[in-house]
Amino acid sequence: MSIRPRKKNETLISLNKAYQVVLNPLITEKATQMSEFNKMVFSVPLSASKFDIKLSIEKIFSVEVVSVNTILLKGKVKRFKGILGRRANTKKAIITLAPGNTIDLSVGV
Repeated sequence: MSIRPRKKNETLISLNKAYQVVLNPLITEKATQMSEFNKMVFSVPLSASKFDIKLSIEKIFSVEVVSVNTILLKGKVKRFKGILGRRANTKKAIITLAPGNTIDLSVGV
């Protein structure tokens, strides 16, 4: 029984689509501590896959991504002036960069 090698599914992604996948970087105290270990945190759409996130980060910032971890945060039910409401679900992506690669988020400030 022979095993066929997997095809590389690296499709070309346009810069416009890349900016739709990576919404914005998250600058929090915990994310800043993670940057010391070559990890960055970004907000992404709920429909984004890890592969799409990896290609988008590599296209936008010209860096090499080692791994992508995603976190799905369920929206809370909250009250506002006695009316019951619900926060939206959000998704975060934690990007691990290859050694020697960095992303400077303070450039556009």
